[in-house]
Formats: sequence, C-alpha cells, structure tokens
Amino acid sequence: MNEIIEKAKNKMNKSIDFMLEEFATIRAGRANPGVLDKVKVDYYGAPTPVNQLAAVSVAEARILVISPYDKSILKQIEKAIQASDVGINPQNDGQVLRLIFPQLTEDRRKEIVKDVKKIGEDGKVSVRSIRRDAIDKVKAMKKNGDITEDDLKIAEEKIQKITDKSVKEIDELVAKKEKEVLSL
Repeated sequence: MNEIIEKAKNKMNKSIDFMLEEFATIRAGRANPGVLDKVKVDYYGAPTPVNQLAAVSVAEARILVISPYDKSILKQIEKAIQASDVGINPQNDGQVLRLIFPQLTEDRRKEIVKDVKKIGEDGKVSVRSIRRDAIDKVKAMKKNGDITEDDLKIAEEKIQKITDKSVKEIDELVAKKEKEVLSL
C-alpha cells in the first residue's frame, strides 16, 4: 500500500518537473537558453541538441549567443533554429549566432499567459489521473482482501493530501510564471 502511495507521489513530482520543462521553452521576451532545448541539429546523421554542439549564453537580457565548438556546423545550427518553432531568425557573423528576442506586445503577453495556464491545467489533469490510478490500485487491494477498510480510508486520505499538495504547487508555479511574463 505504501509502495503505491510512494509511486503516485513520484509520478506527480515528475508531472510537475515536466511542466517546468515546458515553461522553460516558453519564449517570454527575455533571453532563455531553454528555448533551444527542443532544437535538434543534423550532426553527422544524428539529431543532436544545440546545447551539445555549442556554448549557449545570455549576452544581455534579450540576446542569446550560440558559440559552436566546431565552427563548420554554424550553418547547420542556423538552419535548425530557422526550421524550429523558436520564431526568431538568428544573426550569423561567421563566428557565433545571435538570437535577439523582441520586446513583447501586450497581446503577445496575454497569449503566453494562456499557454502557461494551459500547461498548468495539463499538469493538474496528469496529477488527478495519477491519483485516480493509485486509488483504483488501493481499492483492488481491498477487494482482494490484502488490506482492511480502515487501511483503504487511510490510503485514500494520504493520496488525496499528496494530490492537493501537488495541485497547490502547480497553481503557485503557474502564478509565478504568469507574473514573470506580465512584468517583462
């Protein structure tokens, strides 16, 4: 029974971690190396993440500098960024690539906030699904006679507490990200 509760807790934490990774890829007007996490470059036939082929650094608040370890792949990195959904054309000076993030309009900020809320809602749906699965497993244990009615109630309460804590954490993270986006 405790194993089921612990697994549910770990899965909920993974859902929150995934949500945070999604937040990192949101382009919010400020230079963030996380926007390149999903960009893959064809490097000798293998799709390779940009951060494994180049040093990615924040030069200024809105400028991301990509310095390839091997200058011969500069053009491939540039093409991969253009083909991705980053939405910014890199500037190539022959040595490094620069991504200059434009200032956000009020409408764009509101769109980003909607995206943040949707990611948060997806995270909550995932957490609730994990809760449902865990409770179903505990109920099956009760049905098989492995645990008592009291154990079932205790387990359900523990699972609900973990769920409430996870949902609260998601709400706090969404509010924090919203505030960050709106205050840029």
